[in-house]
Order: sequence, then structure tokens, then C-alpha cells
Amino acid sequence: MNDSFISTGTPVDLTNCDREPIHLLGNVQSFAALVAISADWIVQHVSRNAGALLGLDAEGLTGRSFSEVMPRETVAKLREKLGGTSHENAVARLFGYDVFGDGRLFDVSAHQSGSSFIFEFEPKSRDGAKDELAQVTPMLRRVSAQKDLLGASEEAARQLRALTGFDRVMVYQFGPEGDGTVIAEAKDGGDSETYLGLHFPASDIPRQARALYKRSLLRLIADVDDAVSPIVPPQSPEGQPLDLSLAMSRAVSPIHLEYLRNMNVRASMSVSIVIRGELWGLFACHHRAPLHVDYERRTAVELLAQFFAYELERQEAKSTSDTVGRAQRLHDRLMMQISSGEGLSASFVSIANEIGKVIPHDGIALYSDGNYVAQGRTPSKEQFQTIARFLNTAAASRVYATDSLVARLPSMAALKADCAGVLAIPVSRTPRDYIVLFRSEVVRQVNWAGNPHKPVEVGPLGARLTPRKSFELWKEDVAGRSETWSPTVLKAAEAIRVTLLEVVLKLSDEVNAERKRAQDQQELLIAELNHRVRNVLGLIRSLVGQSRQSAHTIEEFTAAVDGRIHALAQAHDQLTSTEWHPVALRELLAVELGAYIAGEEHRVTISGTPVLLAPDAFSTMALVLHELVTNSVKYGALSVPTGRVGVTVERLPDGLVRIGWTESGGPAVRAPERRGFGTTIIEKSIPFELKGKAEVHFELTGLRAEFLLPERYVTDAPDAAPAAASVPQDAASDGEGLSGVALVVEDNMIIAMDAADILSDLGAETVHTASSVAEALRIIDAHPVSVAVLDVNLGSETSLPVAEMLARRGVPFVLASGYAGQSDWLSRFPSAPMTSKPFTIETLSKAVGRLAARNNGRA
Repeated sequence: MNDSFISTGTPVDLTNCDREPIHLLGNVQSFAALVAISADWIVQHVSRNAGALLGLDAEGLTGRSFSEVMPRETVAKLREKLGGTSHENAVARLFGYDVFGDGRLFDVSAHQSGSSFIFEFEPKSRDGAKDELAQVTPMLRRVSAQKDLLGASEEAARQLRALTGFDRVMVYQFGPEGDGTVIAEAKDGGDSETYLGLHFPASDIPRQARALYKRSLLRLIADVDDAVSPIVPPQSPEGQPLDLSLAMSRAVSPIHLEYLRNMNVRASMSVSIVIRGELWGLFACHHRAPLHVDYERRTAVELLAQFFAYELERQEAKSTSDTVGRAQRLHDRLMMQISSGEGLSASFVSIANEIGKVIPHDGIALYSDGNYVAQGRTPSKEQFQTIARFLNTAAASRVYATDSLVARLPSMAALKADCAGVLAIPVSRTPRDYIVLFRSEVVRQVNWAGNPHKPVEVGPLGARLTPRKSFELWKEDVAGRSETWSPTVLKAAEAIRVTLLEVVLKLSDEVNAERKRAQDQQELLIAELNHRVRNVLGLIRSLVGQSRQSAHTIEEFTAAVDGRIHALAQAHDQLTSTEWHPVALRELLAVELGAYIAGEEHRVTISGTPVLLAPDAFSTMALVLHELVTNSVKYGALSVPTGRVGVTVERLPDGLVRIGWTESGGPAVRAPERRGFGTTIIEKSIPFELKGKAEVHFELTGLRAEFLLPERYVTDAPDAAPAAASVPQDAASDGEGLSGVALVVEDNMIIAMDAADILSDLGAETVHTASSVAEALRIIDAHPVSVAVLDVNLGSETSLPVAEMLARRGVPFVLASGYAGQSDWLSRFPSAPMTSKPFTIETLSKAVGRLAARNNGRA
């Protein structure tokens, strides 16, 4: 390290070496001379040994044109070589070139360094009769013949030793933290010392040295005790030292020289093994005596190293290809096994089994939408949530792997036995969902080349780190780590990530499609509801208007409107109770007749084909039958005890259904002098609404009507109904008179007022209304309520608490609802009659009557 760059007051630790400017040492080794020129070919720097090696006056060269000190042919050749370089780290080479035309041969290196161009001249130490590059070809064949990484590494070390003559050649592979291991070694058989399998800490090859190894692929130290030659001037006019990063003769850090001496090494050479731009490892060559390998042979060594890197890459590509093939098969199996509509959680077992065939693990867990499922040796859900928060801080959409979770997340120390290593595969972005693989702790013994935890000492070079002097085997048990996740495993995990994202997207697309269908259906239902509401409101408005025209008194008008609206409400209840499925004509007629002829079912007979009415036709038929029944009760056959009504249903050959209505035994019939609204409903509704036909005959013996309904509105029904019209089982006689205090619980003010008026008409002395449970309970506590009408649904609450209080106090009550279906809790009050809304005096009086009858023991 250079004291001018690292203060002596700086704390001394292993990071000092990481800050040493090893590319700016200002010296070259003695085996080559250096000349640096500017872009206009003016000499800027010269190494002092230029006089000894080149015969030039080093002190007198700077500031002169390069053409003045070199022959014209040499300058032209060097200019040509520099012009052929293709990138910033490119180096041009000349082997055995007669630089001065006097028979002296030099190997020449040329490269650009910042704004300068550097030439290095290395005297040729032997003749060039032997083709160095030709020797490499058979060596390459021997390396490529090996079947695996270790075999190729051992063979490459042997061939490199034969090519260079070094005592020892090692293949040194870097670990993920910058540390390294000797995985292959070639040495003299009589040498008992070995570094094979030894581990070296990252501090032995500092960060900046590893960075230089990626730029300058070969580094020769011919003699650790060499008298280096300084560069003059040491700095440019701007005060900057010359950058020697790519210089083949660059001098060596004093710390590194001391390190080599401590290993009893007098010459060394390091050759980079670079795969896809990253430093995979080094060929480390050691010799116990000074050794110079000339430039041409060093170029052959570089070629061998590059081929070895290609061989490693080929083996890795083959492994990757196998992994991709397994991943593709995994993709196909997962896509086949995960059934449509099922999420990852439902398919977790299948996913875990398939992943286990590709990536060995001891436990696997899925964390998706806050749900946690796991199998094997895994953390608890609470522990995993801590891990998930940690994973959320990692880079998005990338596989995360560590063989020591506790080193990254110390709070998980309790898990290191079962979950020492973690491989997290993200399967979404927001929120972060993961499939995580766990590996158990593997306690390993690492063989270090000397104690990696050496104490810091003040050495002879000052307040700087002194390299350790012992490289003897030093064993250390390493715990808290799992088996390392290999690059092949990580590629498989990435392929699995893509596959699972495809699965998630497929499921998401299906969910979105289903959501879109549901949304479309909802919009359609809302539009249909709006249409129906507008139609109903329009219909009611017309009923009110037309009834006013045909009524002679307020009472008659009220009764007509009330009856017609109630008929519509009953029809709607029947439809909603069957979820808008077709309803039997017999049921519609039975409900309508139940309000008028309870106990006299024998007076109306239904014969012929049992049919079901479509929902589209139901409301229309409800109004028509309501008018027929009310007219018969007021003026026709059902107005006297002897009257009868016969209803016939017949399916015609052309698909039409004929419904006949015939009255007999009643008063003599006369055709009306003017058509009222009721008659208009009977005669016009079916032709207008259903595109059918309607005929009404006012015969003296009784009204006779015939209706034809199109086939699309009518379907056949099971022939299981009785011949006579049935009356609902809960039909009863008119309500008895009320007395005392009544309570109405209803959240609609108008309906509440209507119900209160009806209860007053039935005899209640006082009627209180409440729109909420709390208000109703206060009224019950404050007044002696004798009867109540409770709306089942009160917006955001139900009247259940009110019903329970009334039941405890023995107060009878009627349950009412605007919905046809009854809630499950209604079964808790079997004695409470049920009525539907909207209220009419008839329906509410009958419900109160049934309530009184049950209380008197007559129900």
C-alpha cells in the first residue's frame, strides 16, 4: 500500500488492502521498459530502465515527438496496431519485432490508458522458432475431453504447468463473498506441500485486485526481489499518476510481495478465468525461484485460460440446458395438474412434489394472500411472517437465496437448525407472495490456508496490515449454514418463478373473466330492475288514475286501488318465492280467491291441463284474475251462496293455451253501460302485454270469458293439483276488533303510517310507530303494548331483539316483510303470523285475526 493514499492514522484492518491503489504504484518490473505518449504522439512518461533495455536516454525523452526517438517503420507499425484495437481494454501485441532495425528483437504491448497511449518493450529472451500458439491446440483437446468441472480443472492445471514451467499451478475458484478455494492443483510429485482443498479469505485477494483481474487477464511477477524501475516523471503536469491497470510490466504491491515471500514463492503468475464478464476464478502459478515467461508464451497461456473459461461455460450451459428441460417438464406438469379456478393453496401439495423433483430441499412453504401452508421442516406462520417482511425488502421479481439466513436475519437464530438456508421464489408483486424452500443446517469443516482470523500487527512497512506468515492447514467448523444453492438450482428456481407467475396470471385471468361476467350480469340485473321499477311505478300510477275515473266514492276508489296493488304484491311474492321461475296458474288463482271465498273452495273448480305461467306473464295474469274475482264477488256468481265459477285450461294444437272463465248460478248479468277500468284490464291486458287474445261475454246466465296465451308464456306442469281451487293454509276469518295500545316497527314512514291507520281502524286505541330496534324497545318499556306488527328487515338491522322482548312478555305480534323468503330466525316464533307488504286492511286484519285465534286456542 502507498502511504500517500492511506493515512497512517487510519485504523489498521483487513479493509486497508481493499483501498490500496495497486494500479498507481508508479513503477514497472525490470523485464520491460515503458513509454507513454499523448494523442499527438508526444512522449509523456518513460520508465527509467529504458536506457538499459532500449538504449534511450530516459531523462531526455519526455516532451519529444515519438517519431524522433523511434524509426519511422516502427511508429507506423505501432500506429497500425493501435488503430486495430476494438475496445477500451484491448491490447495490441507484436512478437519478436525488430524495433530499431538493428537485429534486437522485442515483444511489444500497446494499449490506451485514459488520454495516453502506453507501449511496453520486452526484450525477446529466446528465438521465435517455436510456435507457442500451436502448442495450445493439443492442450485444449485434452481439457475438453474431461467430463466434469474437476476433471477439466485438473487437466488444465497440468497443461498450464507444462507450458510455463512453474513448480505449482492451482485452479482457484472464487466464492460468493470473494473468498476462494483451490479446487485443482498440478505440482512436482516430490513436493509434499499441497494447497488443494484449502480455503482462502477474501482479504487475500482484495476487491480492487479482483476488479483488475477482470480487465487485465494475466499478471506476471518474475521476481519478488526484483529492483523495480520508476516512471519519470511520476505525475502528469495536472498532478495525476499514470494509470497502469493494463500494463503487463506493472510493479507489485509491497504487501503482496511480502505475502508471496511468506509462502516461500519467488515468482508467480495469475491468469484470470472470466465467464460472462464475471471473475469465476484464477490460475495461480507459483515458483520457488525467479522465473520469467516471455510475452509470446504468456499470450498462449491467456488463450488456454480463455478456452478453459469457454469449456466451463459449455459445461454450465449443458447443465443449464438440462435444468431448462426439467423446468419445462415441471411447467407442463404444473399447468396440467393445477385445475382451472383453483388457487396455488389448493394445489400446494402437487406444486411441492414437482419442485422437489428439481430442487432438493428439507421443507417448503407457500405464503399467498396472507395464507400459509407448509410441509417438511419449516418455520411457524408467525416466524415466517418475520421472514416474509425481510424478503419484502429484497429486489422485486427476483429469486432470493442465502445459505445462512441467520447471518442476514439474526432474529431467526432459533431456526438455524431446520431453516439455515432459504430460497424464496416470488409469485406476485403486490402483495408479495412467495414459495420458499428451506434447507437444514450442515456443519462443515473448512480447511483454511492459515488462520483467516489473524491478528492485525504493525509490520516493518509501517502502520499497515502485515500478511500472515503461516499457510499451514487451519481447520474451522462452520455452522449456521446449509448446503449452498448452486447456480444451476438458481436457474431452476427462476424457471419455476416464471412458471408459477404464468399459473397465477392464468388463475387471475379466469377470476377477472368471472368477475367481468358477474359484473355484466349485475349491470344487466340492475338495468332490468330499473326497468321493472319504472314499469311498476307507471302501472301503479295508471291504476290510481283509471280507478279514480271509474269509482263513484272515496271508499270505492280506495278499495279498488288497494285490491289491485295487493294483487300485484301477491303475484310478486309468488315470483320471488320461486326465484322468478314459472308458477302454476292454480297457485295464482288460489292466492287471489283465498282473500274472498275462504272455506268455500267447492264453489270454484279448475279443470284441464295443469300449466305454469312464465314470470313475464305472471303480473298481467294476476291483475286479470284479480278483476275477474273481485267483479264476481261484487256483482257476479260469487256474490250469492248458490253461485259457481268454472275455470278450464286447454292446450290447443297450434301451441296456444286457452283459459276459460264461466260463471253460473249468480244474479242475472247485464252488459255494463260503460267500460270501467276493471273491464279494460280484463279485455285489453292480455292482447296488449302478451300479444294474446281476450273475449268477454256478458250472458244472462253469467259472465263468460276466454283468453288465449302464446306458447312462450305457458309450460306444462305436473298434473298433481286438486280439482278445486285451494286456499292458503294460513287463511282465516276476518280479524276481530282490537283494543289497547299497538306498536308498528317499520323503517319506511309512509308504510308505518298506513299500518298505524289500519290498526286504528281495527280498534286500537293508541298506535305507536318506531323505525329502529332501540326506539321500539323504549316504547315497549314505556307503554303497555298489547299487539305489535314488526317489519322483519329494518335496513341495517332486524327486528329480532324486539320479537324476543315481546315473546318474553307474552305480547302477541305479527311479522311482516317485503320479501317473499323468510329468515331462518323466524322459525323461532312459530305462533307469530306472517304477512307480506304492502299492507292492506284485508291482509293485516286477517293476520291479526289469525293471531287472536291462536291466542284463544282456535288455531
